[in-house]
Amino acid sequence: MPRISPTLEGFRAVCRCPSFTFAEITWRWVVGATAIALFFYGMFEYLNTLPVTNGELLFLRTRHPLFVSRALAHIFRGSLSRGMIALILAAMLISLLWMIAGSVGRIATVRAMQEYFRERNLYSDRDADAVQLQAPNTSNVLASLLRLNFLRVAAALAVVLGLVGAAILSSFASPDANPRPGLAFFLFMPLAALVALAGWGLNWILSLASVFAVRDGDDAIAAISSAVQLCRERTGAVFAVSTWTGLGHLTAFVIASTVILTPIGFVPFVPWRLAVAVMFLMTIAYLAIADWLYTARLAGYVCIAGLPESAFAPPPPPVIQSPPLLTTIDRDELILSDVPRLLPDTGV
Repeated sequence: MPRISPTLEGFRAVCRCPSFTFAEITWRWVVGATAIALFFYGMFEYLNTLPVTNGELLFLRTRHPLFVSRALAHIFRGSLSRGMIALILAAMLISLLWMIAGSVGRIATVRAMQEYFRERNLYSDRDADAVQLQAPNTSNVLASLLRLNFLRVAAALAVVLGLVGAAILSSFASPDANPRPGLAFFLFMPLAALVALAGWGLNWILSLASVFAVRDGDDAIAAISSAVQLCRERTGAVFAVSTWTGLGHLTAFVIASTVILTPIGFVPFVPWRLAVAVMFLMTIAYLAIADWLYTARLAGYVCIAGLPESAFAPPPPPVIQSPPLLTTIDRDELILSDVPRLLPDTGV
């Protein structure tokens, strides 16, 4: 069987079937737009409920830092608790929406990718027949994906709490009696890096487990076990797909950051609305490219999970052709003659 590159197959899948990327963009951007709209709506509604007296307006119009801070402290006094409760409630609702939309979108995307790779004849006949005969129930798959997405939300919350805990621990190195902010920052950075790395790894393995939940109909625990087993057995292929898509994402981020920040330097020369419009369009383009790369990585994982073991077996060693053995005897060779003869006269 010829060697197959899951990385190339993933990029080929998203190029030949743009519907994969459109499906990911649809549910991701719907959730993102809903979260942004809910945030600004809640913020404006919260600001409208704040009472502002004439004295506070007078302090704000002075633009003096001390007067402005006193006015803001008086305006927000006793109302921050309501704002925090509303923010927590909105985050819970957005998380629920993300869990449902992500589960439905993952079912549609992974099943479409499986059908694409079967049409490409990349799966063995035995694996293709098994997938067709043992098509998991959609309700069971949806329940497993909801559990996995709930674990991802819990992991994100754990990362936030871990960062808060890291900030609290590092603050002990800088007490009020002897403040040392540099040391506190030096201690906070490695702790924050460890928390972020652990959260990223957990989120990645849960995201990979969703492939097995859709393909095999496994529950959350079995899907996580299958994802870990895939990483152990096919480490090279998984690492290659993750590395190349990650490098592509990093390159796109660097280019987009440079292009997005460039219009800021032209604000004194061009209308600010034009600069904001350019930054907004470039941000949208970067998000689309990031989703395209994520879909290519997902397609690579689906390809790896469905390929037979023979596709990852090392190539057989080359066969060295040895010269043919002689099976006949040359009867004219003197050394093989059985008739005694006299040595030729050499004159000695």
